[in-house]
Amino acid sequence: MPPALQPPHHPEAETTQLPLVETMKRLMKWKPRKNSLQYLLLAICLMASPAAHGADCPRPGALGTSRTLVVDANAYPRVGLKSFPQTLPLADKEVVLTFDDGPLPPTTNKILAALASECVQATFFVVGRNAKSYPQIVKAEIGAGHSIGNHTWSHPMLNHLDEAHALAEINKGFAADDAALRPLKPDTARFFRFPYFASTPALLADLQSRGVVVFGADLWASDWLPMTPQQEFELLTQRLSRIRKGIILLHDTKIHTAAMLPAFLHYLKTNGYKVVHVVPRPPASALPEGAPTDTTSQSRTGD
Repeated sequence: MPPALQPPHHPEAETTQLPLVETMKRLMKWKPRKNSLQYLLLAICLMASPAAHGADCPRPGALGTSRTLVVDANAYPRVGLKSFPQTLPLADKEVVLTFDDGPLPPTTNKILAALASECVQATFFVVGRNAKSYPQIVKAEIGAGHSIGNHTWSHPMLNHLDEAHALAEINKGFAADDAALRPLKPDTARFFRFPYFASTPALLADLQSRGVVVFGADLWASDWLPMTPQQEFELLTQRLSRIRKGIILLHDTKIHTAAMLPAFLHYLKTNGYKVVHVVPRPPASALPEGAPTDTTSQSRTGD
């Protein structure tokens, strides 16, 4: 049986990383009110902490982020073998962590704390109406170095809607994400994941025409089902041990996932897995003159 579901202890964090640790503790305990200035200040404090970024992680024992993979929609318009014929170009024992359906305190904040404790970057596919309700958390996600993707406005099954209504759901989700992130990074959400993976050829073609990468998944923990953190941990690690790499789907709205994550990150570290952070390729118009246009990857932790 795996060890108890407790985060690995980093004594040095108690001295060198006190601002980040205290910020995350407050984020985890705070019960936000709409437009709460205190909550916004906490998020800004988190964003200002250099330790939130894997490349700057001062703890040699932390899992860290192995590299950043820039994903070009021209080369990889759709990824994830559960839904599509291709996935990201990952090496053996490389994983991409993704979380759906948030933000939702306190579970999203606990997940952010677990990721920060190991200097790991992930991708959050946010539901637009949740982003509107908790924009401070979306800002905290970006400020901590994570990527943001669109998961529609209200999480419907898009293949049950006519095309016009489905596109309106997608577009309203993008608009809510951008509004939540202002003034930090406009047009940041260049990734998209269909709720329930319920895509249609017309919607896939529309997103590809806009340069949006559509994410499926290569494996998941089935955390939408009732289960204990221990059951989720065992199911996820068993599945990962079989395929050994890929895009992992989790939900930052689930209490058992938030409780399980520290142990799973510890499992990745002790079993030789590497975390890859994915970022979208900016539109060509936003690239500096002379910048390469192919999909690139760069080291983040100096393995």
